[in-house]
Amino acid sequence: MAASYVLRILKGASFSRMSKVIDKVKEKSGKNKVSIFFDMVNCSIRYGAGYYDYLLSEYYNMNGAERKTYMTRVKNKNLIMSLNDQNYSYIFDQKNVFDEKFKDFLGREVLDIAKIDFERFKKFVEGKESFFAKPYIGESGKGIEKLHVADFKSVEELYKYVTNKEKNFGVIEEVIVQHPDAARIYPPSLNCLRIVTLVKDNVPHLVYAVFKTGNNGNVVDNLESGGLAAKFDMEKGEICGQGHMSSMEKYDVHPYTGIPFKGYKLPYLKEIKEMVFKAALVVPEIKYVGWDVCITENGPAIIEGNDYPGYDFPQYYDDGTPRVGLLKRIQEILPDFK
Repeated sequence: MAASYVLRILKGASFSRMSKVIDKVKEKSGKNKVSIFFDMVNCSIRYGAGYYDYLLSEYYNMNGAERKTYMTRVKNKNLIMSLNDQNYSYIFDQKNVFDEKFKDFLGREVLDIAKIDFERFKKFVEGKESFFAKPYIGESGKGIEKLHVADFKSVEELYKYVTNKEKNFGVIEEVIVQHPDAARIYPPSLNCLRIVTLVKDNVPHLVYAVFKTGNNGNVVDNLESGGLAAKFDMEKGEICGQGHMSSMEKYDVHPYTGIPFKGYKLPYLKEIKEMVFKAALVVPEIKYVGWDVCITENGPAIIEGNDYPGYDFPQYYDDGTPRVGLLKRIQEILPDFK
């Protein structure tokens, strides 16, 4: 695959995108473009790293021994394909199916719109100021709306809005009230832990955890919407790194609240680990999952599971720390994985 990647670059198929990445690397490293290009090609051949891997993981600042410890897009896909039976991906892709399968871990009321009538909807809305309407299939918060009951003249009008086929809503969910310790660092969004588990011989293992938080007044914690992610120590129960944005900016304190990232603590660590380990065994055919976990006043709850977990979050570099990639952790669990 590395050879075909190089051939595509040399033929010019992806050269415009690669050129932009080279410009960013030059800006960050001060190295000349020719040396960057040939080092990218070398990293593709030796480590299977694409040019985005090269940029995001800062290969230009690593030696060979450090580079060998890093996951790449190609390696991550190979791992997923070897551990997750794609015939069962629909369980994680379709929100109504996921919610039914993992209902014991959701910590909130969730209803499939196609399976309820007006009377059931009316009962759901009763006493609520707002709730979320979400499509069956979506990513990065796309298609999700937070609906305020007071914005509609009647419950009947709200029901018509939710069931309007053009809106493409699939489920409605109760709004989660997060624990004050989870909210304090950035109150506008639901701030979640992304916890990745890997099951080997029917035993779940913790691969990594990061804390995700919103920014700039946004109500979602996605990096695509300007949010930040920071490494999280599941043993100490605290953030252990800087906050990173998708633009590669990094912060010691949250840019919105000024609260320091490193050392920021969260509650319910024992309960969180127990929950994700139980959830990891629900679908035995899917062994490698990224869980989005929120923390409420009553304990943890799963927002969603991703059977195509990312590898980039734990590989963002924190100033003054050793450069060790995710591959080393994967190989501690699966020694034969290359």
